[in-house]
Order: sequence, then C-alpha cells, then structure tokens
Amino acid sequence: MKPSHHPDPFTLLFSPVLAMFLVAALLALSGLPAFAQQEPARKPDVPYVPTPEPIVEKMLDMAKVGKDDVLYDLGCGDGRIVITAAKERGARGVGIDINPQRIAEAKANAESAGVDGKVKFMVGDLFTANFSEASVVTLYLLPDVNRALRPQLWKQLKVGTRVVSHDFDMGPEWPPEKTERVGHKTIYYWTITSAHKKAIAKAGSKAANATTASAGSAASASGLQRVPGN
Repeated sequence: MKPSHHPDPFTLLFSPVLAMFLVAALLALSGLPAFAQQEPARKPDVPYVPTPEPIVEKMLDMAKVGKDDVLYDLGCGDGRIVITAAKERGARGVGIDINPQRIAEAKANAESAGVDGKVKFMVGDLFTANFSEASVVTLYLLPDVNRALRPQLWKQLKVGTRVVSHDFDMGPEWPPEKTERVGHKTIYYWTITSAHKKAIAKAGSKAANATTASAGSAASASGLQRVPGN
C-alpha cells in the first residue's frame, strides 16, 4: 500500500500562516470596539493578528532593547511592541501601520500606558516609509512581505541595526543569525552588516546601468543620435 500524502492535521493546525489568518478572522467576528472607522488607503499586506506578550518580551530580549534604542515596529497593529519597549526598557519607539483603526488604537494604548511622550504612531505604507532612524526593527508580517521588504531594510538601516521577526524568516538570501522558540512560535534575529550595504548598492548600480542601456537602445531605435560636443 502506498503511503498517504495527506498532511498531518497537527501540522496544519500549527502552521504560522494558517494561525495568523484564523486569529484575524476571529478578531473580525468578535465585535471588538473600533477606535476609528477609517478605511486603509489600500488592502493591508497582512491580516491583523496581535503578537502574544511572551513573544513580545522574547523579541525585545533577543534585540537587547535598552534606553538608548529607537525601535520601529513595521505593521505595528495595536502598538504593543513599541509600548512595551518604551515602558519596560526605556526605549523610544515608532509604529507604522497602513490601517488608521490600528493606529488610533495604538495611540490610545500608549496614552493609557503613560508612554505617549516616548512613542509615535503613524499611518503609512511599509514599502515607502522612512525607518532609517531605527536601531531595532520588529516585524510580524508574512514570508513574501518580509522578502519584499528586505531590500529596504538593507538600504535604509545603519550597520549594526538589529532586526527581529515573529514567525517568518527572510528567505535563503538572508539566513538568520539566531532563532529562538517560544512554544510553537519561532523568532528570527539578524543584524545589518556592511556586506548588506554593499550588496544593495551593487544592485542599485546594476539597475541604473540597465535603465541607461534601455534608454540608449530606445533612442537609437528612434533614430536619435547624440550631437558631438553637446
């Protein structure tokens, strides 16, 4: 008899991606009060699923967040990572989320926690946001979003900046320096190095050269020629 290829139901149950969508669906059906009824400028890249507090603490531990840090949480949701970093570690923090409702909720939570003077929350698109000030970046996104965001992390962040992701890695192009398990959850950790800065600069140079070559080919095809001396 051939072995069954049906997936183990327990594997499906604890799949991080499936769990994220299931929790998001439960939150949507729970009738939780809305802090704002504004709609996002576009569909969010990930569903809203809060990071459990033990995971928040472990993420901050792995990054060794302290009073001299500026932590950016990309896709901050209700702001709990930024707020915990400010309240318990003395860090300054910024949370960015495309959903105005989440930002309104995060601001209210920061005020309740007494850290609204140390943190800032803003509506924004992760792919166009400026987070170059960060000394620590935290993420709870999805695998494809992490990978799409990776070039911006390499480009914007300073050498030595720590990056921590809940549940999802950055693909084989950027293996984590260390991982930690908390229950069924995995937390990934990286630091930005000079090699990353060189790699992104080289990629940018190649893209610029390709654009120049394409423009030159188009001009040649249209019969345009450069006038000598001009």
